[in-house]
Amino acid sequence: MAGRNDLEITVVGKPVVAGSAEGIAIVSNQPISFWGGVSHRTGKIIDRRHERLGATITGKVFVFPQGKGSCTGSATLLECIKAGIGPAAIVNLRVDPILALGAILADELYHKTVPILVVAQEDFDVIQEGDNLNIEADGTIRIWTRKS
Repeated sequence: MAGRNDLEITVVGKPVVAGSAEGIAIVSNQPISFWGGVSHRTGKIIDRRHERLGATITGKVFVFPQGKGSCTGSATLLECIKAGIGPAAIVNLRVDPILALGAILADELYHKTVPILVVAQEDFDVIQEGDNLNIEADGTIRIWTRKS
């Protein structure tokens, strides 16, 4: 996963939904509601007011501060995971029980695990768009970022 010009950084988050995953980071500084914010058919961000409008979260580690809004967001996340268009993992600053419920149900019903981790602000700030992330079940996040 890492190349010769990459720098490895390790941070530790708190697993809300434990699991292992890897993927490229898609980073946002804005909260998002999966209900009305992410398409359960395409995995794209569809909230017209969101800074990442049009970006696809499928197979990526979606890094954003927290979820917001409707409890139906758990159903949207669940449907994305079921359809194979959900994120590989989610990294947040705060626990979002709505998103956790969607990920827990996907694991229970479909045996598809999408880890959700909560990290401290200083660790959140380390993760940059396009970084390669490897998430371990214990909450360890290995970040490979391009050397500056």
